[in-house]
Amino acid sequence: MNTFHRSYARAWLVALALVSAAALADGPTTTLPQIVVTATRTAQTEDQTLAPVTVITREEIELLQPASLQDLLDDTPGMAISNQGGPGKVSAMFLRGTNANQVLVLVDGIRIGSATAGTTPIQQIPVDQIQRIEIVRGPFSSLYGSEAVGGVIQIFLRHAPGQFTPNASVGIGSYRHWKSSAGFSAAGDKGWISLEATHEQSKGINACRLGAAEAFAGCFADQPDRDGFHDNALTMHGAYRFDDHWSADALAMRTQGFNKYDGSFSDADAYATQVVGGQLHFRPDHTLNLSLRAGSSADFDEDFLQGVYVDHFDTRRALGSLQADVAVAGGLLSAGLDWQRETVASNYGFTEDARSDRGLFAQWQRGSGAQSLQANVRHDDNSQFGGETTGSFLWGWTFDKDLRVTASWGTAFRAPTFNDLYYPGFSNPELRPESSRNVELGLHGTPGWGDWSLSVYRNDIRDLISWDAAINLPNNIDRARITGLEGVAGGMLAGWNVRTTATLMDARDDARGGFDDGNELPRRPRRSARFDADRSFGSLDLGASWYIAGRTYDDIGNQHPLGGYALINLRAGWRCSRDWKLQLALNNVFDKQYETAWFYNQPGRNFMLTLRYRPHPP
Repeated sequence: MNTFHRSYARAWLVALALVSAAALADGPTTTLPQIVVTATRTAQTEDQTLAPVTVITREEIELLQPASLQDLLDDTPGMAISNQGGPGKVSAMFLRGTNANQVLVLVDGIRIGSATAGTTPIQQIPVDQIQRIEIVRGPFSSLYGSEAVGGVIQIFLRHAPGQFTPNASVGIGSYRHWKSSAGFSAAGDKGWISLEATHEQSKGINACRLGAAEAFAGCFADQPDRDGFHDNALTMHGAYRFDDHWSADALAMRTQGFNKYDGSFSDADAYATQVVGGQLHFRPDHTLNLSLRAGSSADFDEDFLQGVYVDHFDTRRALGSLQADVAVAGGLLSAGLDWQRETVASNYGFTEDARSDRGLFAQWQRGSGAQSLQANVRHDDNSQFGGETTGSFLWGWTFDKDLRVTASWGTAFRAPTFNDLYYPGFSNPELRPESSRNVELGLHGTPGWGDWSLSVYRNDIRDLISWDAAINLPNNIDRARITGLEGVAGGMLAGWNVRTTATLMDARDDARGGFDDGNELPRRPRRSARFDADRSFGSLDLGASWYIAGRTYDDIGNQHPLGGYALINLRAGWRCSRDWKLQLALNNVFDKQYETAWFYNQPGRNFMLTLRYRPHPP
C-alpha cells in the first residue's frame, strides 16, 4: 500500500474511531440547532432538513482562520477546489463531481456569478465579509432553476444584531500578505444596521511554473515573476420591523481589485463583483408569510497584457421574486415566481446580449409522526431555449430517537452561458440545457456526543456541452455518471472538538462509445478526507487540520495526471484581554509541492498573524 493510500485509510479509521469513541469520552453535549433556509427557501432547523447540509458560522470562520473563501469551502464533503496559482487567482468549485458551472451561488438570496463564463469568482469574496454559509448538496433546480445541479451555496453577509458592536482586525503573512477589516453593527427596538470594510493585498507567488510554454499547458507562457493582487470590499446590511406584520431588509456589497497572473493572451485583470437588493415581508398571522425580493448583481472583468488593454466582459443580472408560504392541512405549502434578466457588454460584439427567464415553483412540506417529506416542482421559461421542468422528492423517517434514514430523487438543469451560445466564432445558438437525474440514500445519527451521517448518491448528467470536432463548435454531445459515498462525523473527544469528513467518488465520462468514454472527469479526486481538531485551554486556543486528496487528472483524455497530496495546517489563538485576540495560522506545515490544476503552483509553507478586536459584554 503506497503512502497516500495508507494516509487515506487512516483518515477513514479516524472517522470510525470518532463515531465509536466519542460517545464514551465526554458524555452528552447541548448545542442549539442551526436555522437554515437554503434547503427549502423557508426557515427550518438543520436537523429538520432532508437534504445534506453544511453550515459554517462566523465563529467557525474565526476559529479555522482560512486564508480565503475557497480554503473555507474545501472543508465541505464532496467539494474539490481547483486553483490557478495561489491567493487571489481563479478558483473553481467541483461539488459532488459536477462541473464548476453546475453549482449555484447566492448572496443573501441573490444569484451571483458571470453570465459569460458561467462560474462564480469565489476568490473575490473576502471571508471577513461573511457571517454564515449554507451549503446544500444535491440537485435543487426544482427550487432555484438553472445551475443547481451539484448543489447550492448561499453566503450571508456579516451582521450581528444587538447592541452597538464594533470590530476590527489586521493581519500580516507570507508573500507580503496584508489583511485588514473594520466595521460595526448597531440595533434599536425595531431594526439593525451593519457596515463592514476590508482590504487585502499580497505580493503572491509565481502562478504558473516554468515549462508551461514548451509543454503547451497551464498558462501557455513562461513568466518567472511574482503574481500578486489587491482587493477592497464594502458591505452594508440592515433590517427594519415596521409593526407586527411588516418588515424589510436591504443589502449592498461591492468587492473590486486588481490581479496579476501568467499568460500569453492576458496577464492581469481589473475586476469587480457587486450585489444590491432588498426584501419586504408581510406576515398577517402564523399561517401566512409573503415575501417580495428585488435586486441585481454584476460581474465586471477587464483584461490586460503587459499593461495594455485586451478586452472586457461585463455582465449584469436583474432579479425579482415573490413567494407565499401557507400553513395548510398540517403542512407548509410554498409557491412563487422568480424573474431574472441577464445582459452582456463586451468589446467582442456578442450576437445576442440579453435574455430573460421566468420560473414558477411550488413546494409541499409535511411531517407526520416519525416521517417527513418535501416535494418540489418548478417550470422555467427562458427567452433563449424555451421551457424546462424540474422536480424533486425527499423523504425522511426517524425510526429511532437519534437515527433517521432519508431518500431523495431529483432532476436539475444548467442553461448554456452567453459564451456557449453567442461568443463570436466559437458558439452554438442551438444548444440545449444540460440535464441531470439524481438519486440518494442517507443515514443520519444525532447521539448525545455529536452527530454523524452517511450518504450514497448517483447522478446521471445528459446533454453536456462539449466541443464537437464534427462541426467545430460546442454541442450537446457528452454525458457523465457520478457515484459517491460521503461520511461526516463530529463531536467532543477527550476535550477536543473534532470533525471528520471523507468522500469516495467515481465521476466518469459516459459518452457510450465516445473517444473519452469511461475516462475520469478532470480535477475531481476519487478520494478525499479532512480531519479538524480544536480545543481551548483557558485563554489559549489550539487547532489542527489534516486534508488529503487522491490523484486525479487535469484533462478529460486522462493524459495529464495530478498527484495526490496531504496537507497539515496548524492554528493558535490567544485572548490577550476580554476584547483582543491574537491568532496565528501556519499552513502547509511540511511545505508540500502539489497542483490542483496542471502547471499551476500552490503556496508552500506560509503563515498569517492576525490581531482581532471585538468588545464583549462584561
